[in-house]
Amino acid sequence: MSLHAPNLNQMLQQLIATPSMSSVSPEFDTSNRAVIDLLANWLEGAGFEVEVMPLATQPHKANLLASYGKVDENSKGLMFAGHTDTVPYDQHSWHHDPFKLTEKDGRLYGLGTSDMKSYFALAMEAALRFKPEQLKQPLFILATADEESSMDGALALVERGCPHVRYAVIGEPTGLKPVNAHKGIMMESIRLVGRSGHSSNPALGVNALEAMQLVIADLIDWRNGLQAKYRDDRFAVPVPTLNFGYIQGGDNPNRICEQCELHFDLRALPGMDLEVLRQQIRERLHSMFKHSAIRWQMHSLCQGTQPLHTHADSPIVQAAEHHCHAHAHAVAFCTEGPYLSELGIDTIILGPGDIDQAHQPDEYLALDRIAPTVDLLANLIRRFCL
Repeated sequence: MSLHAPNLNQMLQQLIATPSMSSVSPEFDTSNRAVIDLLANWLEGAGFEVEVMPLATQPHKANLLASYGKVDENSKGLMFAGHTDTVPYDQHSWHHDPFKLTEKDGRLYGLGTSDMKSYFALAMEAALRFKPEQLKQPLFILATADEESSMDGALALVERGCPHVRYAVIGEPTGLKPVNAHKGIMMESIRLVGRSGHSSNPALGVNALEAMQLVIADLIDWRNGLQAKYRDDRFAVPVPTLNFGYIQGGDNPNRICEQCELHFDLRALPGMDLEVLRQQIRERLHSMFKHSAIRWQMHSLCQGTQPLHTHADSPIVQAAEHHCHAHAHAVAFCTEGPYLSELGIDTIILGPGDIDQAHQPDEYLALDRIAPTVDLLANLIRRFCL
């Protein structure tokens, strides 16, 4: 470790001690700048070139991109990437202080140990086994904002671009087994507007709640068609799923319901495009209500994340499989991987934590994962940068 950077344990302690929660609920949402500033100071002290990029949509939050080794117009290097934010926490469910790194029974407890602030310290530890002049291709470290909520950090990176990166390893919790595919997600709202009236005479109004049951039945039929058409046995649930998560409508039993709103999510397989799926839903709604007094609106509750699929013959997949002694596999959870793929970067998901620990009380990282992770990342640096 460089004399200008803290040791590994100090970095882990400070990362966990620094809150950086993101949430779609403003009362739980916090800035990530304190974590970004920590990383920037450490990386600059260790010889990295560092760029801190505040988000245009949320200037109190930022991404960080740091490079190690010479970068020129022909560079195509390796990037270790991750998000700086955590989810909120339930204080009453924790037996340890979420913001104090606690070692017990071969585990390091703390919010973000597994998902996934610890990864930055391990990536730095691996990088600093090498001097920058040894690298024939540069090494990058990317730290983003708001992966757990809006994906604004990843979206800002897509706008900025990463022209000198060819391969990326996102350190989300995978139990040190490489992941090259995951499902995408979209969350949508459909709102129907009819006409209220006295319930004693249905002809006096147009019932939006009754119309919504037609929408639900049609979406179920559409879902059945998608599941018949698309299947990928790499996934534990090998078909696309559509879940109805929320419905609200009306205000009183004796009034014809004027408005009704439905929220649902769809988990798409690789090979399915979210915008195509949204357009199919719009076309079905148009066909259903084109001769009806019902007015409909559809909007996305979030931009959504496309599925990830990095081909098995990609050098980064093959190198990870070789060093992990495990085949790349598919997972159900989403990551920032598709945004890096959009930039032309071959991306895998590979980190020391376990997804079963993510978003859980008493989140922890097993101590016996630390040294193998640093060794693995160092081996990838040798393969792609030396």
